[in-house]
Amino acid sequence: MAFSKLYEAYAPMVFRRCVFLLKDDAEAKDMVQNVFLRVYERLDSLDLSQPSSLLWNTATRLCLNRIRDKKRRGLDVDSSEMLLTIACAEEDDGYETRGLLAKIFSKEQESTRTIATLHYVDGMTLEETAETVGLSVSGVRKRLRTLQARIKNLEVER
Repeated sequence: MAFSKLYEAYAPMVFRRCVFLLKDDAEAKDMVQNVFLRVYERLDSLDLSQPSSLLWNTATRLCLNRIRDKKRRGLDVDSSEMLLTIACAEEDDGYETRGLLAKIFSKEQESTRTIATLHYVDGMTLEETAETVGLSVSGVRKRLRTLQARIKNLEVER
């Protein structure tokens, strides 16, 4: 399939995915260009038998990287991303962060923070996270839902 036809056929899908993840049309348009540029640069070595899967995964990965980069720089911090912040927190991040971490993880198993880090920070899928920590996908999903509920409760308390 010629690259221009690939772009015409799949750019709308990639754009929708980027808008969904980034919540910003202008940034999503830039990201679509980045996705197709990445594919174009590696056109000779890529298997384009299923281009939608390749483009979907590339868009997701690049958008998550952008979100993480913004998070590290402290840009556009949203309360729904609080779990990502907590999962990334270092021991020396201060009293408030340690307090939040202690409160959230106090009733959780030790591997729960690892699960949160693998999924939210490293961008692993639920399946990859489950395989890494030796749990089922439903077990990982349940732990992440529990953490999200704790975060929401903390936001209400504040």
